[in-house]
Amino acid sequence: MSSLSMSRAEREAFLAATHVGIVSIAEAGHGPLTVPVWYRYEPGGAVRFVTGARSRKAALLRQAGRAGFCVQTESPPYQYVSIEGPATFGEPDAERDVRQTAIRYLGKQMGEAYLAMMAADPEPSVLVILQPQRWYSVDYSKLG
Repeated sequence: MSSLSMSRAEREAFLAATHVGIVSIAEAGHGPLTVPVWYRYEPGGAVRFVTGARSRKAALLRQAGRAGFCVQTESPPYQYVSIEGPATFGEPDAERDVRQTAIRYLGKQMGEAYLAMMAADPEPSVLVILQPQRWYSVDYSKLG
Protein backbone atom coordinates (compact mmCIF):
# COMPACT_ATOMS: atom_id res chain seq x y z
CA MET A 1 0.00 0.00 0.00
CA SER A 2 1.32 3.44 -0.85
CA SER A 3 1.54 6.22 1.70
CA LEU A 4 -1.52 8.27 2.56
CA SER A 5 0.69 11.23 3.47
CA MET A 6 0.49 14.34 1.33
CA SER A 7 3.51 15.68 -0.51
CA ARG A 8 4.85 19.06 0.57
CA ALA A 9 3.03 20.79 -2.31
CA GLU A 10 -0.22 18.94 -1.54
CA ARG A 11 -0.19 19.72 2.17
CA GLU A 12 0.69 23.39 1.61
CA ALA A 13 -2.08 23.78 -0.98
CA PHE A 14 -4.54 22.07 1.38
CA LEU A 15 -3.55 24.35 4.28
CA ALA A 16 -3.86 27.42 2.01
CA ALA A 17 -7.46 26.50 1.09
CA THR A 18 -10.36 27.80 3.17
CA HIS A 19 -10.90 25.59 6.20
CA VAL A 20 -11.72 26.42 9.79
CA GLY A 21 -8.52 25.81 11.73
CA ILE A 22 -8.35 24.22 15.15
CA VAL A 23 -5.58 25.60 17.36
CA SER A 24 -4.43 23.65 20.41
CA ILE A 25 -2.37 25.32 23.13
CA ALA A 26 -0.87 23.73 26.25
CA GLU A 27 -2.42 24.79 29.55
CA ALA A 28 -0.73 23.78 32.80
CA GLY A 29 -2.89 21.58 35.00
CA HIS A 30 -5.49 21.02 32.25
CA GLY A 31 -5.82 19.49 28.84
CA PRO A 32 -4.83 21.84 26.03
CA LEU A 33 -7.13 24.70 25.06
CA THR A 34 -8.47 23.61 21.66
CA VAL A 35 -10.55 26.15 19.73
CA PRO A 36 -11.54 26.99 16.14
CA VAL A 37 -10.04 30.00 14.33
CA TRP A 38 -10.23 31.68 10.94
CA TYR A 39 -6.75 31.88 9.48
CA ARG A 40 -4.71 32.57 6.39
CA TYR A 41 -1.70 30.72 5.02
CA GLU A 42 0.45 31.04 1.92
CA PRO A 43 2.67 28.11 0.91
CA GLY A 44 6.11 28.38 2.46
CA GLY A 45 4.92 30.83 5.10
CA ALA A 46 3.30 30.79 8.52
CA VAL A 47 -0.28 30.29 9.67
CA ARG A 48 -1.66 33.69 10.71
CA PHE A 49 -4.79 34.43 12.72
CA VAL A 50 -6.12 37.30 14.80
CA THR A 51 -7.36 36.96 18.36
CA GLY A 52 -8.17 39.25 21.25
CA ALA A 53 -5.00 40.61 22.84
CA ARG A 54 -6.41 39.84 26.31
CA SER A 55 -7.97 36.50 25.37
CA ARG A 56 -7.22 33.20 27.10
CA LYS A 57 -5.85 31.98 23.76
CA ALA A 58 -3.31 34.83 23.57
CA ALA A 59 -2.30 34.44 27.22
CA LEU A 60 -1.70 30.71 26.83
CA LEU A 61 0.24 31.24 23.60
CA ARG A 62 2.49 33.72 25.38
CA GLN A 63 3.13 31.16 28.13
CA ALA A 64 3.59 28.10 25.92
CA GLY A 65 5.36 29.83 23.03
CA ARG A 66 4.03 27.23 20.60
CA ALA A 67 0.85 25.49 19.46
CA GLY A 68 -0.64 22.74 17.37
CA PHE A 69 -2.96 23.53 14.47
CA CYS A 70 -5.17 21.25 12.37
CA VAL A 71 -7.47 21.59 9.34
CA GLN A 72 -9.58 18.84 7.81
CA THR A 73 -12.30 18.00 5.34
CA GLU A 74 -15.73 17.15 6.71
CA SER A 75 -16.67 14.48 4.18
CA PRO A 76 -15.02 11.50 2.46
CA PRO A 77 -12.46 11.03 1.20
CA TYR A 78 -11.15 12.57 4.41
CA GLN A 79 -8.02 14.70 4.41
CA TYR A 80 -6.20 16.61 7.10
CA VAL A 81 -3.07 18.63 7.69
CA SER A 82 -1.74 19.19 11.18
CA ILE A 83 1.22 21.37 12.09
CA GLU A 84 3.07 22.23 15.27
CA GLY A 85 5.54 25.00 15.95
CA PRO A 86 6.49 28.25 17.66
CA ALA A 87 4.03 31.12 17.94
CA THR A 88 5.01 34.79 17.84
CA PHE A 89 2.91 37.94 17.83
CA GLY A 90 2.55 40.92 15.55
CA GLU A 91 0.25 43.83 14.86
CA PRO A 92 -2.74 42.84 12.71
CA ASP A 93 -3.28 44.68 9.43
CA ALA A 94 -6.94 45.76 9.43
CA GLU A 95 -7.44 45.11 5.71
CA ARG A 96 -5.41 41.94 5.18
CA ASP A 97 -5.74 40.18 8.52
CA VAL A 98 -9.23 41.24 9.58
CA ARG A 99 -11.41 42.38 6.66
CA GLN A 100 -10.13 39.97 4.00
CA THR A 101 -10.28 37.07 6.46
CA ALA A 102 -13.89 37.86 7.46
CA ILE A 103 -14.92 38.04 3.80
CA ARG A 104 -13.02 34.82 3.01
CA TYR A 105 -15.03 32.93 5.63
CA LEU A 106 -18.40 34.68 5.47
CA GLY A 107 -18.63 36.13 1.97
CA LYS A 108 -18.81 39.84 1.12
CA GLN A 109 -22.23 40.71 2.57
CA MET A 110 -22.04 38.71 5.80
CA GLY A 111 -18.34 39.58 6.19
CA GLU A 112 -19.08 43.31 6.06
CA ALA A 113 -21.99 42.86 8.52
CA TYR A 114 -19.69 40.95 10.87
CA LEU A 115 -17.04 43.69 10.65
CA ALA A 116 -19.64 46.39 11.39
CA MET A 117 -20.83 44.43 14.43
CA MET A 118 -17.25 43.98 15.68
CA ALA A 119 -16.46 47.70 15.16
CA ALA A 120 -19.30 48.60 17.55
CA ASP A 121 -17.45 46.88 20.41
CA PRO A 122 -13.76 47.08 19.56
CA GLU A 123 -11.35 44.95 21.55
CA PRO A 124 -7.58 45.18 21.11
CA SER A 125 -6.37 42.34 18.95
CA VAL A 126 -3.09 40.66 18.14
CA LEU A 127 -1.84 38.76 15.10
CA VAL A 128 -0.63 35.26 15.94
CA ILE A 129 2.08 33.90 13.63
CA LEU A 130 2.45 30.13 13.89
CA GLN A 131 5.54 28.82 12.10
CA PRO A 132 5.19 25.19 11.01
CA GLN A 133 8.05 23.00 12.29
CA ARG A 134 6.37 19.60 12.19
CA TRP A 135 3.83 18.49 9.62
CA TYR A 136 1.40 15.58 9.66
CA SER A 137 -1.03 14.84 6.85
CA VAL A 138 -3.38 12.20 5.51
CA ASP A 139 -5.25 12.02 2.21
CA TYR A 140 -7.63 9.06 2.07
CA SER A 141 -8.32 9.74 -1.61
CA LYS A 142 -4.98 7.99 -2.21
CA LEU A 143 -6.62 4.68 -1.22
CA GLY A 144 -8.40 4.38 -4.54
